[in-house]
Amino acid sequence: MKCWKFVLVVAASVLAGGVAHADGSGDPAVASSDNGKYTDKDGNPTYKISSDGMVDWYTFSGFRRYHSDCHVCHGPNGEGSTYAPALANSLKTLSYTDFADVVTNGRKNVDAANDKVMPSFASNVNVMCYLDDIYVYLRARANDAIPGGRPPTHEDKPETAKQAEASCTGIK
Repeated sequence: MKCWKFVLVVAASVLAGGVAHADGSGDPAVASSDNGKYTDKDGNPTYKISSDGMVDWYTFSGFRRYHSDCHVCHGPNGEGSTYAPALANSLKTLSYTDFADVVTNGRKNVDAANDKVMPSFASNVNVMCYLDDIYVYLRARANDAIPGGRPPTHEDKPETAKQAEASCTGIK
């Protein structure tokens, strides 16, 4: 009987270790690829970083878009500021669905101790057309897959990314 208790304790420890993974949306490992756009086993957007540090196009695009609209409040590299949280930390517990919801709809946390308001970006094409890209960049930062600052090299922009951008933004 003691042997079974030991086995159960070990099994519980292993399972708890798996559940306690840092990324709120699960394992960021690439499970599939479609024209340079990567997803994890759950279908969430994810990043691909080569051993030489080259990032996929969408991670690079996310860096650019983050620094265009998000870093003003959330700080360089997703590290936060005095009035907005560190998104690189938030993505350790925030799922893709929750991230998209907050960016799209905004969030208010106002009480005696807080005065935090995240505006809705639903009408901002520079954010909404690149929502997956921003998420992928922050996911890579949350997992320490890339250091802060501009990625030194990136894959070429896929034709499908050009087409999606033109369709979403209306810019040809």
